[in-house]
Amino acid sequence: MTGKKLIAVLVVLSGFLRVTGQGAYLPPDKPSLIIGIVVEQLRFDQIERLRDKFSENGIKRMINEGTFFRNAAYDYMLTQSAPGFSTIATGTEPAYHGITSDNWYVPLKNEFIYCTRDISVNPVGGSYESGLHSPLNLNASTFADELKTATGKISKVFSVGVKEQSAILTAGHSADGVFWYDNTTGGWMSSTYYMASLPSWVNDFNAMKRQETWLNSSWTLLLDQQAYSACLPDSNKFEKGFNGLNYFPYDLNKLSKPAGRNAARNNAFLRETPFADALTTDFAIKLIEKEELGKDDVPDFLSISYSSTDYIGHRFGPSSVETADAILRLDRNIESLLNYLNDNLGKRNVLVYFTSAHGVAEVPAVMADNRVPSGYFRQNQALQLLRSYLNAVYGEGDWVRGFSEKQIFLNRTLIEDARMQIEDVQKKTARFLTQFTGVASAYPYYAFEANDFGNGHLKRIINNFSAQRSGDVIVTLQPGWVEIDDDHLTGHNSPYEYDCHVPLIWYGWTVNRSTVMRKVNLTDVAATLSSLCRIPYPNACTGEPMPELFR
Repeated sequence: MTGKKLIAVLVVLSGFLRVTGQGAYLPPDKPSLIIGIVVEQLRFDQIERLRDKFSENGIKRMINEGTFFRNAAYDYMLTQSAPGFSTIATGTEPAYHGITSDNWYVPLKNEFIYCTRDISVNPVGGSYESGLHSPLNLNASTFADELKTATGKISKVFSVGVKEQSAILTAGHSADGVFWYDNTTGGWMSSTYYMASLPSWVNDFNAMKRQETWLNSSWTLLLDQQAYSACLPDSNKFEKGFNGLNYFPYDLNKLSKPAGRNAARNNAFLRETPFADALTTDFAIKLIEKEELGKDDVPDFLSISYSSTDYIGHRFGPSSVETADAILRLDRNIESLLNYLNDNLGKRNVLVYFTSAHGVAEVPAVMADNRVPSGYFRQNQALQLLRSYLNAVYGEGDWVRGFSEKQIFLNRTLIEDARMQIEDVQKKTARFLTQFTGVASAYPYYAFEANDFGNGHLKRIINNFSAQRSGDVIVTLQPGWVEIDDDHLTGHNSPYEYDCHVPLIWYGWTVNRSTVMRKVNLTDVAATLSSLCRIPYPNACTGEPMPELFR
């Protein structure tokens, strides 16, 4: 070896020793703590639109220092919240994990079931109705379940979210603790499925009544008005607002006490503001501290779900100043979380993934104002006419149980008692529904029982189909069309780009800085986590590991 080569080797070696001597970067074999951040109702383009307004150490930090998948999407039709949370956690489609929609009809009980409702459990630390929840209806294991099993229950698994479905479905069946916000008390609660009583630190946190601090304040713009120039005007004719009020500032004390300032507080109103995300962040950080997550070499897991963007987006629309401000405030919450993790555990010991449960459609009136085809599908009117039609064809009878989540549920008991062919009723129902303005297509149940349609929208329906939980007829609307709702200005529940395409960012541990343009399915998240931790995939997993994270 020549003198120059020897000197070069020594320089490189000394630099390596200097870096490792400072503990700067030899990451552990596995991350000490994995954190899954799932935002409810966040489209990919909303990240791009506000990217230059983000702080340097929040979402922008994850993008700049992590791996950013720019073409991540869901591959099923009913892009609702519960299927999204479940798909990320289980690594498979709704057809296999069973959470095909937020609600579904059960013929034998003649009732609609909410995805996490479970009357066999009791509330812990909160009001009665808010505590009747568990992962009873989730048919597949989650990544967190497999992590718990693979480590002999040494790994700690926790989950927190304002909505019970977000906290429960992202964690799964084996979690040590799952907590959600109680609308009645304004505190965090759980159910007896997970624990007999709240940990003392949760009681202490609830006793501080932090929700009162937020609800006694005003919601003002985080940044100068000019920062929202890409949004619709603050006050415009398209927004529903709060009781008709649709411009800043918002007096939260007044809005959360609609009957007067001395009236009882409506703690549920916190969900309608970005400060529910702030409360969630504070609680999550306290959980990491008190439960001592990430303190050993066995990976722990924490799921954090943010839902303020969903409530605000439905009420004001995705292009509103309110939605933009909520996302900017979410970014500041992510900054607080990352700063805590980096300061207390170190970036090399923590693996974070950031994504969304679904996107959202633009407000149809906004689209129409730009001369883009759009509209509201009036499902109640369609249902009334459908009942009249079936009465004319089959005679008087309660042939239709209801319309929910773009699905028609027929009265199968009545149809069987009448000795009619269910397939015939489904076919006639589907053909009738296709005549309505805004309907792209309607498919009968039997078409999906034994068929595989390859790719496209029919494949996405297959991925959403469950023989036990899907409706008799599934309806798809034209692009830009949404179901009309008294409480919502717009919605998400379609196979189109605006509902399916979401951000996906990985940060920390061994994650390199890169941008990935290839299309990935959100089922790949659980498969990737399992491969990185070298544990079995969730038992119904159909996703594949993302090779970009293994280089």
